[in-house]
Amino acid sequence: MKGVEETSIEIDGLSLDRKWTESLDKETAEMTLRREPLLTKRFNNTSQIAIVGANTCSIESLDYEIIENDLFKQDWRSRQKIQIFQYVVLKWTLALLIGLSTGLVGFFNNLAVENIAGFKFLLTSNLMIKQRYYQAFAAYAGCNVLLAIAAAALCAYIAPAAAGSGIPEVKAYLNGIDAHSILAPSTLFVKIFGSIFGVSGGFVVGKEGPMVHTGACIASLLGQGGSRKYHLTWKWLRYFKNDRDRRDLITCGAAAGVAAAFRAPVGGVLFALEEAASWWRSALLWRTFFTSAVVAVVLRGLIGFCRSGKCGLFGQGGLIMFDVNSAVAAYTTPDLLAVMFIGVVGGIFGSLYNHLVDKVLRTYGLINEKGPHFKMLLVITISLLTSCCSYGLPWLARCTPCPIELKDECPTIGRSGNFKVFQCEPGHYNDLASLFLNTNDDSIRNLFSSGTEKEFHLSTLFLFFAAIYCLGIITYGIAIPSGLFIPVILAGATYGRLVGTLLGSLSDLDVGLFALLGAASFLGGTMRMTVSLCVILLELTNDLLMLPLVMIVLLISKTVADCFNKGVYDQIVRMKGLPYMEAHAEPYMRQLVAGDVVSGPLVTFSGVEKVGTIIHTLTVTGHNGFPVIDEPPFSEAPELCGLVLRSHLLVLLKGKKFTKQRVLSGTEILRSFEAFDFAKAGSGKGLKLEDLDLKEEEMEMYVDLHPITNKSPYTVVETMSLAKAAVLFRELGLRHLCVVPKTASRPPVVGILTRHDFMPEHILGTYPHLKRHK
Repeated sequence: MKGVEETSIEIDGLSLDRKWTESLDKETAEMTLRREPLLTKRFNNTSQIAIVGANTCSIESLDYEIIENDLFKQDWRSRQKIQIFQYVVLKWTLALLIGLSTGLVGFFNNLAVENIAGFKFLLTSNLMIKQRYYQAFAAYAGCNVLLAIAAAALCAYIAPAAAGSGIPEVKAYLNGIDAHSILAPSTLFVKIFGSIFGVSGGFVVGKEGPMVHTGACIASLLGQGGSRKYHLTWKWLRYFKNDRDRRDLITCGAAAGVAAAFRAPVGGVLFALEEAASWWRSALLWRTFFTSAVVAVVLRGLIGFCRSGKCGLFGQGGLIMFDVNSAVAAYTTPDLLAVMFIGVVGGIFGSLYNHLVDKVLRTYGLINEKGPHFKMLLVITISLLTSCCSYGLPWLARCTPCPIELKDECPTIGRSGNFKVFQCEPGHYNDLASLFLNTNDDSIRNLFSSGTEKEFHLSTLFLFFAAIYCLGIITYGIAIPSGLFIPVILAGATYGRLVGTLLGSLSDLDVGLFALLGAASFLGGTMRMTVSLCVILLELTNDLLMLPLVMIVLLISKTVADCFNKGVYDQIVRMKGLPYMEAHAEPYMRQLVAGDVVSGPLVTFSGVEKVGTIIHTLTVTGHNGFPVIDEPPFSEAPELCGLVLRSHLLVLLKGKKFTKQRVLSGTEILRSFEAFDFAKAGSGKGLKLEDLDLKEEEMEMYVDLHPITNKSPYTVVETMSLAKAAVLFRELGLRHLCVVPKTASRPPVVGILTRHDFMPEHILGTYPHLKRHK
C-alpha cells in the first residue's frame, strides 16, 4: 500500500507494483506506451488506507453515477409501469422498515442500559447504606470492568470497525468512500451490544453517535437485496443493488438513528441534511422525514407500554425528555449579555475539546496498532480510572440537608434521582454523588432540572465539570462504541449551570435554562452544527420559548470555535485518512487546471479487446475504471467510446461470450446478459479475478466491450480550472472523471481524475510552491 511500500503506487484503492512494466511482453509494453502520451512520470502517492473504527483497512470509492451502457438502456426501455410502481413502493417500504427496526433497536438499547446500570447502582447503593464502603467500590468497579471487557472484546476481536462514534465513517460513506466492514452485519451487532455494555459500564460516552451508525447499518442490510453467496437473493429487491439507491437508504438510516437516540424526528432529518449527507434532494427529504416519523411513533408506543412497570428498572431513565419547561424563559438585557458570554466561552472550550481529542486519538492509534490485547488493556485502564473518579470524588463533597419544601423523595431510595445519600446521614444527600452515580441521561436531567438553584454547590459543579471534561476526552478513541453527544452535553450543562449559579439573583433565568444554554454552547463549539442542534435541543427539552437564546448561543459558539479549528467530525475524518471531498474548492486549486494533476499510468482498452490483454491488465493494475477507445476499422480515427468498470469486465469475462476474430458481437452479449447481472453485490461478495477460469485458447480470443461501456461518461477539458473540476466531481458524486485534450490532433483521453487526485497531499506534493498561496 502507498505509504507502506516504496515500490508501489495506488490507483483508486488497489496497489500497482512499479516493476509491473518489466513483466509485460514487448507487444503489451508498446501498446501501453502508445496509450500514455502525457502521463509518463506523474504518480499519485496519496494513501489508499484509512482508519475505520479502530481498524486500518484499504478504501475505495463508490459508484454513485448511473452507468448508461447498452444493457442499462435496454433494461430501462423494457420496464413496464407496474415495475416502476413496484420500485417506488419498495423505496417507501424500505423507509418504513428502517424506521421500525431503528426504533426497536433504540428502545432496546435504552431498556438494556437502564436495567444493567440500574442493577449496578442498586448494588452499590445497598452496600453503601450498610456502610460497606470498600465492598461497594469493589462491586461498582468490578461491574464496570466486566462490562468494559465485554464491550472491548466485541470491538477488538469481532468488528474493530464498530469502535468510536461511527458518524465520521457514515459521513465518509455518504461522501462516496467505501471501506471493508463499515456497514457490515458484524459491525451492526457489535455496535448495538458494545454500546450497551460501554454506556452501562460507566464510561463518559453516549449511545447517540453509535445509534447513527446503527441506523446506517440497518439501512445497508435491508437494501442489499439478500445474498448471492447463500442463495438468498430476493428478486424484488434487485432494484437497490447499486450505490446510488443504497446511499439514499443509508441517509434515511442516519436520520432514523438521531431520531431514535434523542426522540427528535425533525432534528434527525436536519442532522442528515446538515452534517451527514453530501447530496440532497426533495424526494430524499420526504423519505427521511417519513422514516424519522415512524421512529417517533414506535418509541412513543413502547415507552407508553413501559409506564405500566413492565420494563424492569427502565423507570424515568433513558428516552424520557429533559423537561425544563416548568421554568419561565423570561429574560432581560443583562441576561442576553450573560448568554453571549456563555456562547463565547463555550466556543473556546469546544475548540479546545476538539484539539485535545485529536491529540488523544493519535496517541491511542499508536496503542491500538499493537493488537487486540493492547486495545483491551487500554479500555480496562480507562474503566478503572473512571470508576475511581466517579466513586472517589464524591467523598470530597460535603453532605447537604434535604430541602424542606421538596416534593420529591430525599434522599433518593433507588437507582435514580437527584438526591443520592452516598455516605451521608439520614435527611442529607451528596450532590456530587447525585451526578456521578447516575446514568449520563439522569445526570443531564438533574442538571437541567428547574427550581433547584441551591441543589448543587459551586465546588460540586466545578469539580464535576473538570472531571467530565477530561474523562470525555480520554475516553473517546478507546476500542468501544462511543458517542460524543452526551459527554459534550454533560460538560456543557455543568458549565452553564455553574454560570447561572454564579449570577444568582442578577439574572431572571432559571439555572436549569442556563444548563441548557451551556450544553448548546458546547455542542456548537465542538460539532459546528447550528440548525439541527437547535431543533434537537428544543425537541429534547420541549421548551420552544428558549429558541431565540439557543440560536444566539449556537451561532456565537460556532463562530468563535471556527477561528481555532474545524468541527470534531471533520477533524476525525481527516485524521483517519479518509479522502473526503469538501463542498468547496480550496483557493490554491484555482491556480491549476485539470491536466496538471492527472496521474498515471493510464491504461485504455480497445472497443473490441483481446481477452488475454484484459486479464493481464486486471492482474497487474489496480484500476477500477478504464477508458475504451474505438480505433480503425471500428471508427475513422481514435475516439473515446466511454468508460468500463473493472467489476463489469469480470462479469463479462465470466460469461465467456468471446469471438475468434476481432469483430463486433454486442447483439449476442445483449441477448445473453441482463442489466442486473452487472448489479453491485453485497459487501465483500463481488466477483474476483481469481474466480475466473479461462483456458489458454480463450486468452487469444476477443470480446466486445461496447455493450458494457458507459457511453456517457463525465468529461472535462484539460484546461478546465481544477477548482471547477473539484466542485463538479463532488456535486455529481463521481468516481471517475475523464480529462480530454483541448486539440483534436492528440489521443482522445488525457487521463482520469479520481478523488485522490483532488486531495491536498497529492496537489501540494506535486506543486509545493502552492503552499504559500493557500
